[in-house]
Formats: sequence, C-alpha cells, structure tokens
Amino acid sequence: MKQTQNKRLLGILLASGGATLWGVSGVIAQTLFHGEHAVTPAWLTAVRMTFAGILLLTYSALRHQQPLRVWQNKRAALQQVLFGLLGLIPIQFFYFLAIRYGNAAVATILQFLGPIVITLYYIVFHRQLPSRAETIGMVFALVGAFFVVTHGQLTHLAVSPALLFWGLMSAVAVASSTLLPRPLLPVYGAGPVNGWGLLIGGLAMNFIQPIWVGVPPLTPTRVLAISAVILFGTLLAFVMYAVSLLYISPTTASLLDAFEPLAATVISITVLHIPFSWADGLGGALIIAAVVMLTMGYRMPKATEIDDS
Repeated sequence: MKQTQNKRLLGILLASGGATLWGVSGVIAQTLFHGEHAVTPAWLTAVRMTFAGILLLTYSALRHQQPLRVWQNKRAALQQVLFGLLGLIPIQFFYFLAIRYGNAAVATILQFLGPIVITLYYIVFHRQLPSRAETIGMVFALVGAFFVVTHGQLTHLAVSPALLFWGLMSAVAVASSTLLPRPLLPVYGAGPVNGWGLLIGGLAMNFIQPIWVGVPPLTPTRVLAISAVILFGTLLAFVMYAVSLLYISPTTASLLDAFEPLAATVISITVLHIPFSWADGLGGALIIAAVVMLTMGYRMPKATEIDDS
C-alpha cells in the first residue's frame, strides 16, 4: 500500500514538475523577445522544435521505442506529417507570438482554453451534447476569459488585440495538437510521435525563418536561456510528463497541467515584475476551474486504430 502511494506521489511530482517547466520556459522566452538583440518568435520556434525533435527521437531510440516504425505505414506517415505541420507548429509558434505581444502569464492562461475548444469541436462535429459539468465549465471559461482580456470593463481591452488573437489561436492549436496524434499514440508511442512532429515542424519553420539567419549575439546568458527552453521547457518537461503516466492516470496528469499557468504567472510577477491585477487572477482561476471540470467529466470518443501492416 505504501509503495503504491509512493509511486502515485512520484507521478504527481513528475506531472506537476513537467507542467511547471513548460510555464517557466514561456517566461524565459519572454526575456528573449524583448530588449537589445531580441530574437523573433519564428526563429526561437524553429530552433526549439528542430533540436528538441532530434533529442526526443534520440531518447526514443535509446529506449528501444522504434522511432522509424511510423514511416512503414502510409496513412500513419501522412498523419505524422500533418501533426507536425498543423498541430505542433501552431501550438509552439502562436504561443510565442502571444508572449511577444504581451506576456507569458496571460498568454499561458489564454492557451489553457484549449480543452474548451476540444469540447466545442465534439459538440459541433460529433453532435455530442455537453454534460452539466461541461456546460458549467464552458461558462466558467468564458467568464474567466472575459475578466482576463477586459479586467471587468466592457468598454476596452486590457490586453493588446495581437495578444488576444494569438492567445486564442494558441488555444485552438492546443485542440489540433491533441486531436491529430490520437490515432498514432497508442500504436507508435508518445516519444516517437512527438519527436517526429517536433522535427518535421522545426524543419518546416526553417522555410519561414532559417535558424542560421538572424542569429542574435550568443552571449552566455542568451545561450543559457535558449538551451533552457529546448532542454528543460521541451525535452525534460515532455519526458517527465510521459513517465508520470506510468504512475498516475491521464486524467490526474491533465489536471496537474494547471501548474503551467500558475508557474508562468508567479514567475512573471516575482521575477519580471509584470503587472497582474485581481481580474487576471480571478479570470485565470475560473479558466483553471473550468478545465478541471471538463477533465473530470469529459468522455472523448475512441480514436480510430491504424492498421500497422
């Protein structure tokens, strides 16, 4: 019994730690987007995805997860490419754009609306009526988003239109990056699927912003920050989250994702001294509560299996 409790505690620590690293990486990215010799969101996205993809595929190969197997099935290969292009590029790039035009705390809170978008998708395209918990959760999310973007005043926006647009687009990207790989994950594993998705997205982003163009002066501080985004905010965060699923349920791990906006907010306030009003706090709390309700009561239809012949 004690051993089971220890494993569950380990899983909780890993999942919350991974989510915290995601939040911290957003704050670090914010420091790179501002000031002298600032990098562009496109450049950082290309660098992050390319190198994180290579490292994650290497990790998968060392774990004997057969990362090349996904390319042996034409349908799976097409889904893998679509996941990289339409799933992982938007969730990385749009999130960084939201940070660039605002700050990591608000950008992360808006991105956390992703599960609401997924619920709306199943309501519209699968005619799946929402449960009472889902309905209340969506109302909470809308009210929370209202407080974040207006601070409770109907006459003006409290955030820039660009931050609002890219923040909401990143929430849509959360939905696409969640739904697109669903048929692949049970067959090929999270490591190879996400590794290839990151690498494909990173290579595609090089056509928009080559990583060898616009390279900022690589001071020790900037190299450390970029490395932290790649190693800690991407690779280590993913590995911690994936390993946590060995000890806790996906539902519990999803609930612990709330540490991402929490970490981004706390560090933005304490380290970067970003202004954060009561309305931001109330709105963020309502959105997190909404996601908790959706996660606890949500029933997603089964993914279509792939014939791996």
